[in-house]
Amino acid sequence: MSEEPVDVLIVGAGASGAAMAWSLAETRMKILCLEQGDWMDPAQYPSTSLDWETRQFGDFALSPNSRRRREDYPINDDDSPISVSNFNAVGGSTILYAAHFPRFHPADFKLRTLDGVADDWPIDYARLEPYYAQNDRMMGVSGLAGDPAYPPKQLPLPPLPLGKLGHTLARGFNKLGWHWWPSDSAIASQPYEGRAACINLGPCILGCAQGAKASTDVTYWPVAVRNGVELRTRCRVREITIDENGMADGVIYYDAEGMECRQKAEIVVLACNGVGTPRLLLNSRSKLFPDGLANRSSLVGRNLMFHPYAMVTGIFDEPLDGYKGPTGCCIMSQEFYETDPSRGFVRGYSFEMLRGMGPVSTALWGMSSGRIPWGADHHQAYGKVFNRTAGMVVICEDLPELHNRVTLDPELVDSDGIPAPKVSYRLSENSTRMLEHSVARGKEVLEASGAKMTSAEAPLPPAGWHLMGTARMGTDARSSVVNEWGRCHDVRNLFIIDGSIFVTAGAVNPTCTIQALTLYIADSIKKNLANLFD
Repeated sequence: MSEEPVDVLIVGAGASGAAMAWSLAETRMKILCLEQGDWMDPAQYPSTSLDWETRQFGDFALSPNSRRRREDYPINDDDSPISVSNFNAVGGSTILYAAHFPRFHPADFKLRTLDGVADDWPIDYARLEPYYAQNDRMMGVSGLAGDPAYPPKQLPLPPLPLGKLGHTLARGFNKLGWHWWPSDSAIASQPYEGRAACINLGPCILGCAQGAKASTDVTYWPVAVRNGVELRTRCRVREITIDENGMADGVIYYDAEGMECRQKAEIVVLACNGVGTPRLLLNSRSKLFPDGLANRSSLVGRNLMFHPYAMVTGIFDEPLDGYKGPTGCCIMSQEFYETDPSRGFVRGYSFEMLRGMGPVSTALWGMSSGRIPWGADHHQAYGKVFNRTAGMVVICEDLPELHNRVTLDPELVDSDGIPAPKVSYRLSENSTRMLEHSVARGKEVLEASGAKMTSAEAPLPPAGWHLMGTARMGTDARSSVVNEWGRCHDVRNLFIIDGSIFVTAGAVNPTCTIQALTLYIADSIKKNLANLFD
């Protein structure tokens, strides 16, 4: 089956694919996006039904290996203490993310210069700043100006309310004299661009039926489609094809009925995340690229970075109303973000305050931790825990290492027979020391806030939702996969725009930076259209 050629073919309709489609639409080129998932129906999100908490273990689980939706692909992450979390749909993983939306720090782009580790990015914060601001407007970011951890910035919406829980933890930080600030959140604190304001329902990571959370199916995609971009869903790309000159000329994909189709294109853009993109490149072998497309550097799939997470939880005497409000958007602290040699590790971490747990999650957590027994004392113990927990996750910076990588599994395949990705990853000594330090400081904050009991889990096994580094950016084709504006060194009409192009990981959620990078790359393409392949 032969499709009519397009000017630009984007693979993936998540955070980056949506931003790229929106930005390039003004060129009036013929743009097509292929997405292996489908449009989501907010009326079917778990928060619209009474079984919302149990569905986080089923069709809305974080791991595709647990969800097993038809559009998911399995991931062999047995050789990793951290399991990969993603979602396949229009909107991608923004359907399930918590919408915590901090920017990278200026220092995050200069690790080699400042700390003598990893590598510097070929671009810096100043280059991305206008694209951060543009993306904040498109996504509708809520926050408070003046955070001393960042250069000055303005956000389009006021911050989300801290709630009783947030104020309680803020007092703990104040007592210790440590930095904290209301979170930047891609959640509308008041009506914005046709989207309703947040009503503090709580389960943001199960999809936002209110439409307050800025998943790209309700922000970028409606505008891109109105401007002429074609979005074709339930289309799983198997491989990128190349011509005799080594230029990408399209893809082979399976449609909703499982039929093999071909789509020709002048430009191909990958937006499949830090696991999906190397999977597709490695599966696109040919005589010119026997080790995978754009892989002459042998770096495709290598330098995988997660953010090793810890979760620190405290139990308080008084009710905190913590189950009310956005899951991961309360306050954040970057007191320990930059390198301090006295701590015994390089770089640092962020604290992201969590709201409290729902009733089912409270019971499961309490029983697994031994705080809530089975039997006659169950309800009494439960009553001392529900609505009395507060805590935080620690987001540790992960440094790039060649042995942490994505390869193709020799046996596991998806429902269309395409080889599944295999993740091989281990925690570095630096990350281990950082986790230990962060857990101790997290307990200090909770105790200063009034917690009568604390506990921690580190690393947090299901926390592989930040996927970075597997097709890194750089100016030298020997040590990177794409150049400073996302174009593959080996294939001049192939661009990558997702988290796989990150050089380093920072210690904050990456979606905001992924989208700023995408808008910067889209602008670079538009400025260089006349000589794009030179």
